[in-house]
Amino acid sequence: MPTSQDTVLEAAFGAPVPALYETVTDPEAPAALRRALELRSFLAIAEEQVARVRDRVHAATAADGDMDELSASNLRFDAQWMEAALNARDGYRTALGELLRTMPPPGPERARPVQFTQPKITTALPPAAPATPAPARAGAARPPTVKAH
Repeated sequence: MPTSQDTVLEAAFGAPVPALYETVTDPEAPAALRRALELRSFLAIAEEQVARVRDRVHAATAADGDMDELSASNLRFDAQWMEAALNARDGYRTALGELLRTMPPPGPERARPVQFTQPKITTALPPAAPATPAPARAGAARPPTVKAH
């Protein structure tokens, strides 16, 4: 069933709605597309409810209708239903708009996880020297000499 937001979805995802539903069956499909189509499904139901109540009110108030069949109670009830359906429709349209506004831009870079690179420091150790003991006093300072008076 078409919705009032199908052209917006098609523009955002670059494909007709039926193709988007086929795409979402792939486990690698973007999460934003899954959420957008879920909201679209809810929107379709809400818009169908709005249309049903509208059609019922139009039929009840048609110019060629029987005035004796008009019921203020039924019209009040339909007004409550219409208000609820319109509120739901507005909520789904708002949620869908927010999702589309905040989703990452399309493109292949979106599918890849971000990788941070750190420079690798490589050093070469000097070649191992033969294991020979150093002289006992090599590099040591001489002790001070004490003079006797």
